[in-house]
Amino acid sequence: MDRTEKSELVASLHEKFVGAGLVVVTHNHGLTVAESSVLRQKIRNAGASFKVTKNRLTRLALAGTKFESLDSLFTGPTAIAYSADPVAAAKVVVEFAKSNEKLVILGAGLGSNVLNAEGVKALAALPSLDELRGRLLGMLQTPASRIASVLAAPGAQIARVLNAYATKDEATDEAA
Repeated sequence: MDRTEKSELVASLHEKFVGAGLVVVTHNHGLTVAESSVLRQKIRNAGASFKVTKNRLTRLALAGTKFESLDSLFTGPTAIAYSADPVAAAKVVVEFAKSNEKLVILGAGLGSNVLNAEGVKALAALPSLDELRGRLLGMLQTPASRIASVLAAPGAQIARVLNAYATKDEATDEAA
């Protein structure tokens, strides 16, 4: 890799760090290509990204971003998972690490805060932004549907009473 490729890589990583809400740093020592592919697919499906990084270049890319304090985590065979959603990358990485001990979570950056491995696991237990939006929408729609059912109830009751009288009149006419 020559200097221009390195500078392009640093600039690209820097852009990704600027746009990310969360960066999870992992050790991926011993992951096979198949395991790595499965992890990448799961992360991609969650709307996040996964990248094996060169430590020195990644430290350069962290400079001037809110994740600058993560530079001490970049030792050994590291990879990063990042997403704009502050929960998506953490959920997938934690879930994958439960079933594969070769992926070790070192920590994460959430904004300017540095989280340890336990902090990442706690973050992964939270609902994602999409789940929270769905819950909020459900909460907003519930009162509207209740109001509609309350307003419709008197009309339905009147219709049932009228139907009962009509059915009763028909029954008395047939009996006579």
